[in-house]
Amino acid sequence: MDWVPKTRLGQMVLNGEITTMSEVLASRLPLREAEIVDILLPDLKDEVIDVNMVQRMTDSGRRVRFSITCIVGNGDGFIGIGKAKGKEVGPSIKKAIDNAKLNMIEIKRGCGSWECGCGQPHSLPYEVTGHTGSVTVSLKPAPRGIGLAVGDVAKSLLTLAGIKDAWGFATGNTKTKVNYATATFEALKETSRMRVTEAQAERLHIVSGAVGLTVGETDAEGYGEE
Repeated sequence: MDWVPKTRLGQMVLNGEITTMSEVLASRLPLREAEIVDILLPDLKDEVIDVNMVQRMTDSGRRVRFSITCIVGNGDGFIGIGKAKGKEVGPSIKKAIDNAKLNMIEIKRGCGSWECGCGQPHSLPYEVTGHTGSVTVSLKPAPRGIGLAVGDVAKSLLTLAGIKDAWGFATGNTKTKVNYATATFEALKETSRMRVTEAQAERLHIVSGAVGLTVGETDAEGYGEE
C-alpha cells in the first residue's frame, strides 16, 4: 500500500508500533487517516444506510446535493458511522465511508441473557440505550438462537458490529433512518463506556473488540466450551 502518513498515529502504525485497532483507540491519539483502519481492519465491510437528495433554489437555478449516511464494520467488535454531502452520489458515498472509518468504536459483547448461559460473546453483555433526535433505541441481551429482533436499520449495525442475538426496542420517528442508525450507534457506544468488574466480565463472558468470532461462525471455533 503506497501510503505516506501525515499524523503521528499513522506513522506509528506504519512503523509497526501499533498493530491492532484496539491499540489505536486506546492511544487517545486523534484518528484522522482512513488508511489506518484499512491496514488494521482489512476485512472491513460497508453499507449505505440512507441517500437523501436536497434541492435548493438559487439565483442561478436549482441546485441539487446528496446527503449520504454509511456504516462500516468488521463483524467482530468494531463499528463506525459516517455522513457526507456532495454534488455526486459516488464521491459522497466514498467520503461518508471514510468518515465512518474515522468514527470507529470498539464495542463489548457477551452472554448477558439469564435465559442463555452458553458462554459465547454472541449478544450484548447488558442493556444499553441511545438517543438521537426524537429516536430512542434500547438494546437488550437475548439468548442464543433468537437472532436480531430489531428493525432493519439497527440489524445492519448490529450485524456489522458482530452481534448475533439481541432484543431491540425503539421509540420516536424511526422512519428517519439517519436518527435511527445514529441512536443505535450511540447505544452500542454505551457498551464500551460502562465499566465492569473482573467478576462481572467473567460471569457474563464479556469481551471487547475483535476476538475472532465473526458473524455466522459456530461452536466449531471453540467458543462456549466449558
